[in-house]
Amino acid sequence: MARYLTPSKIGLLALVSLYTDAVVPTAATIPILSFLVTHLLASDTSKPVYGTSESGRNFAVIIDDFQKATITHASGIPGRTLWDLFIKKLWEINSLDALHAFFDTLSLLLVKTREEILKEAENGVTQATDMVLLSRTSPLGAFVRRAQLEFTRLQFHDRITLWKGFVTYREPTLGMWRRRNPAAGKTSFDANLQEDDCFVMGRLIDVVYGDLADEGSQEAGVSTDDVEKILEFQVNEMQKMGTRISEDMKSQFRNMIQTGVTVPSLTHYVKFLDSWKAGDYPSSFDNLHRYFDYTMHNRDRTFYQYALLNLAILQADFGCFAEALDAMHETISTARENKDMECLNFSLSWLYHFGKAHPREISEVQKTGVLGGEKEALVFLKAKAKETGMWSLLSTSLLSEAKLALTNGDSVTLAFENITKSSHLNVTKNIANVIGSQMMMQASVFARLGVTSLAWSYGEVFLQCYTDQSPVEDVLNFVCKSAHTLAQRGRYDEAMARMDEVSHDTLRILKHHQYWMVYSGLLKLQKRLHKDHLVAAEHLLDQLRASSSNLEMAFTFSLLEIDLLMRRGDYSTAMSTLEKLSARLNEEAADIYQRVKVMILKARLLDKAGIPQKGFSVALRAASLAHKARHLPALWEAVGAVSRVLISLEEFDAAAKLLENIMPQVLECEDCDLSAHTFSYLADAHMGMARQANAEAPKRKEQLTKALEYLGRSFDEFSGIEDVKGQCEMLAKKATIMRLSGDIVLANDCAAQYLDIKRAAKEDV
Repeated sequence: MARYLTPSKIGLLALVSLYTDAVVPTAATIPILSFLVTHLLASDTSKPVYGTSESGRNFAVIIDDFQKATITHASGIPGRTLWDLFIKKLWEINSLDALHAFFDTLSLLLVKTREEILKEAENGVTQATDMVLLSRTSPLGAFVRRAQLEFTRLQFHDRITLWKGFVTYREPTLGMWRRRNPAAGKTSFDANLQEDDCFVMGRLIDVVYGDLADEGSQEAGVSTDDVEKILEFQVNEMQKMGTRISEDMKSQFRNMIQTGVTVPSLTHYVKFLDSWKAGDYPSSFDNLHRYFDYTMHNRDRTFYQYALLNLAILQADFGCFAEALDAMHETISTARENKDMECLNFSLSWLYHFGKAHPREISEVQKTGVLGGEKEALVFLKAKAKETGMWSLLSTSLLSEAKLALTNGDSVTLAFENITKSSHLNVTKNIANVIGSQMMMQASVFARLGVTSLAWSYGEVFLQCYTDQSPVEDVLNFVCKSAHTLAQRGRYDEAMARMDEVSHDTLRILKHHQYWMVYSGLLKLQKRLHKDHLVAAEHLLDQLRASSSNLEMAFTFSLLEIDLLMRRGDYSTAMSTLEKLSARLNEEAADIYQRVKVMILKARLLDKAGIPQKGFSVALRAASLAHKARHLPALWEAVGAVSRVLISLEEFDAAAKLLENIMPQVLECEDCDLSAHTFSYLADAHMGMARQANAEAPKRKEQLTKALEYLGRSFDEFSGIEDVKGQCEMLAKKATIMRLSGDIVLANDCAAQYLDIKRAAKEDV
C-alpha cells in the first residue's frame, strides 16, 4: 500500500504539469492555483470548514472536481479548453512505462539547483524558457518533489497497484477522449494492447487487468497519508466540537481498513474519543493506553504529559475525581519538566474549571497553593495565555473572570468589560468555538439585569447563526436555557418542542443525553408541581436527583423539593431542608444568586407559616445583596417578601407604593410566577387599605376595585403557568371580596370556577 501516492494525486500532478506548460491563460491562473493549493496544503485545523458534514469532507479529488475546475477556462491553444488539455495529459500516460516516464520527467518542472545549472553550462545545454518553472520550496514544488520521491520508494507490486488504480480512475473520461481522438478504443488505456486479435487480447486483459472491477483494485485510491489526514480532521472536530464519529464515517473507516491500508496509531486515539463520548469507560481507557503506548515507543517521553492530561479528563468525566486530580498533578509536573507551556496552561485552566464544578474535591488542592485563589489563578492564566499566544485560553479566562464577578456579586460593569474584551479577541483572532460561551455569558448578564427579552434574543441569534461553528455542548445549553425561559412564560408545549429540536447526533454522546434527559424531566417536574400532582412530582424528583451530579441542577432540585413541601403544608420539614441547603452553600462559597434565593425562600416560608415578621431581617438582607449585585429579578422577589412583612404590620400604603414602583420591571422579567405573586401582594395591600377605610366611603370601593383588578391579573399569570393552587387562592380571595361587596352571584361564579379547576386538576392526574 502506497504511503502517499494515489490516482487522484497523479491527476493533480498532471494539472501542475499543465500549468508549467504555460498554456493556462492569465484569467484562469488564480482559479487553477487555488484549486491546486486547496487540495495540496494541509488544512488549518484551527479553521474548520463550516457548513460541511464530516462525511462530505473529501480527502481525494474525483474526476468531476477536475472537470468543474477546468472546463470553463479556455487554454492558450485555440479551440481547446483546459479540460481538453487535462484529459490529453491523463491519456498520454498510456502504459506502466509511460507512468514511470511521467514521474521521471517531473524534475524538469522545477527550477534547477545551482550545481545543475553549472553542470548544464559546462555541457552546453540550454534550458527552455517557455515553461513556468516551480521553486523547489514553493507548495507546488514541494508537492512535485515529494511525489517523485515517493514513487521511487514504491515496490513493483505497489506500482502495479497504482497503475491499475489510475486506469480505473481515468476510465470515466474515455467518452470525452474519444470525441477528440476517434482512434481511441476500448484498449487504449494501455498502448501495449492491440485490437487485431480480439480473443488473445481479451485473454491477456483478463490476466493482467481482470481485477479492475474488484474491490481489491480500490486500495490504490487510498494512501496512508490520506488516512492520517482524515483522522487528524476527525480528532480536531471531536475535540473542538465535542461530537462523535458519525455512522457514515465509521463505515468509511472500515472500508479503508479492508482495502489493506496501513492503520496509523492515531486510529486508537479516535476510538478513545468516540468511546469516551459514548460513555464506554473500559474501551476508552484501553484505547487511550494503546495510542500512547505507540506514541511513547516512537517519540520517547515528549507526549507523556498529554497522555496524563487525557487520562485526567477521562477519569473526571466518569466520576473518579481523586484519580483525576492525581493524574492532573503529574501532568503539571511533567509539563513543567518538559517546558511545554501550552500543556501546562491548559492543565491549570482545566484545574480551575474543575474546582468551580467540584468545590469539595478541589479544597485539598487549594491548600497546596498550586493555583492560589480564584482571582490570582485567572490573572496567572491570562498572563501566560498572552505570553504563549493561546488566544482561545485568554478568551475563556476573560469570560471566567466575568462569571466570577457575577458569582461574587461584584460590579456588572467589570463583567461587561471582560465580555467585551473576549468578544473583541474572538473577532480579531477568529476564535469561533468560544462565541457560544461568550453569548451565553452575555445572555446571563442581561437575565440577571431583568432584561429577559434581550437575553432571549442572544439565545435565538446564537441558535440561528452560530450552531455550526460552536461545540455541541454550547448548543445544548442554549436550547435548554431557552426551553426554561419558555416554561417560565407557561409555554410548556413549546418548551418541550424546543427540547426535541436537539439533534440525534448530539444525544449520541452519553453526557449530553443525560443532561438533556434531566432538563426535560425538570420541565415536566415544574409542570407537575404547578398542576398540583404532588405524588407524581415527588417520584419524578427522586429519579432526577439520582440522575445528575451537577451543582446547579442539585440547587434547582433542592428548591423544587422545598416548593413541594410547602405545597403540602409541611413547613417544618421545608425549613429544615432549607437550613441544610443554606449551610451547604456557605461551605461551598456559592453564587450570590443562590444565597439570595435561599434568603427569599426563607422569608416566604415564614410568611406561609403565619409569622412573616420573623423574616423581615432576612428579606431586607436579601434585598440589599441583590441590589448590590444588580440581580434585579431576585431584588423584586426580595421586595415582595419585604412587602409581605409590611402588610402584616398593617403598613398597607407603604407596601402598595413599594410594589407599584417595581411592577413595570417585574413584568419586564417575563416570569409568570414572579408577576403572579407580586400582583397577589399588591391586591392584599389594597384590600388592607380598603379595610382601613370607612364602610361607605368611596375610597373603600376604589380600593376593593383595585384589589379585584390585581387579583384578576394574578389569576391570569397563575393560569399562564397552570398553577392550580395559585389560581384557586386568587379565586377564593375574589369570592370573598364579592361577598363583602354583596355580589352573591359573582361570588358563586368564582366558587364554581374554583371547583372546576380542582376537578380538572384531579382528572388530569
